[in-house]
Amino acid sequence: MATIRKRTLPSGKIVWLAGYVDGGGKRRFRQFPTRKEADGFLLQARTQVAAGVHTPDSVSPTVAEAAELWLKRCERDKLERTTVLQYRGHLTHHIGPQLGAVKLSRLTVPLINEFADNLLTAGRSRVLVSRVMVSLSSIVTEAQRRGLVTANNVRSAKPIRRSSREDARPDMPTREELKTIIDATPGQWRPLILTAIFTGLRGSELRGLLWDDVDLRKGVLHVRRRADRFNAFGPPKSKAGTRDIPLPPTLLITLKAWKLACPNGPLGLVFPTVAGTVQGHANILHRCFWPLQEAAGITVPGKDGKPEAKFSLHALRHAAAALWIGQGLSPKRIQTLMGHASIAQTFDQYGYLFEARDDEAALLAGVEKGLL
Repeated sequence: MATIRKRTLPSGKIVWLAGYVDGGGKRRFRQFPTRKEADGFLLQARTQVAAGVHTPDSVSPTVAEAAELWLKRCERDKLERTTVLQYRGHLTHHIGPQLGAVKLSRLTVPLINEFADNLLTAGRSRVLVSRVMVSLSSIVTEAQRRGLVTANNVRSAKPIRRSSREDARPDMPTREELKTIIDATPGQWRPLILTAIFTGLRGSELRGLLWDDVDLRKGVLHVRRRADRFNAFGPPKSKAGTRDIPLPPTLLITLKAWKLACPNGPLGLVFPTVAGTVQGHANILHRCFWPLQEAAGITVPGKDGKPEAKFSLHALRHAAAALWIGQGLSPKRIQTLMGHASIAQTFDQYGYLFEARDDEAALLAGVEKGLL
């Protein structure tokens, strides 16, 4: 039986005490500053109890407590260290400060939407906010699995959509800049830069590439692993990341020559350090890619006004996709070569390049000719 009664606290403050019976038959109480709020809560609680989806405040953990349970499961399931660190960063810098003390039972859709809006207002990118929301949803899902909450309201919150004003086009070198980069690359780094440009491998895939993955006889590169920021080997980012990429003639000749000069090591890496160990991502940037751009004049003004390298190593991956699209490869083929999980991801990244194909004018002229 649900009840509401007026109560005067020792401090003299007046509150309204709502009482009800939960799904387990136990009497529960919760106080509110106004009768209207108490009425609203009881209406919601009775509906949830009847549907078997009610979680009392007294047994509900906070978002921060539920997050720790989720992170422990991520570690138990042996997720990569970088992934767990990223999740913990979401909790420490974004979720915790605003929602950490909130009980899961009080994590309502309006509160979640307000949380996302606050992040956007604070200048966080829509991509980052989307990732944080995925982490928050995973926290609640794990709590559901443990029976600590009955509903995941994060799934009902409004999705984070890309603003039409945001430039979705990835930053990448032009053909002229690519030629300049290739000409400026010193000999020992040339095989790595050429491989990045002509295969579209991610930086982690380049660093984890083994000679066993490169078929120099057939001219095919097999992507089977990557090296994370801690230089530990792991599978590609997704199932689609496992792929085969044909090697163009010049790159094939370059890799054959590089295999003879490549530092030997127990791991059999294609692009190792001098000692034969895994090359660090920062090492590639600081010792190779950034200096060669600065030497070639491919720079932008830095924070201190001094010129600095214009592109990240990942920009070469985008450039590879642009080169393939320019040669007329189909969107599905581009998806396969890039290791994208879906064709939608390919179009989100490079749709404008397909629209700007050089043969578009000829195709349109053909349509016109057929009519006129």
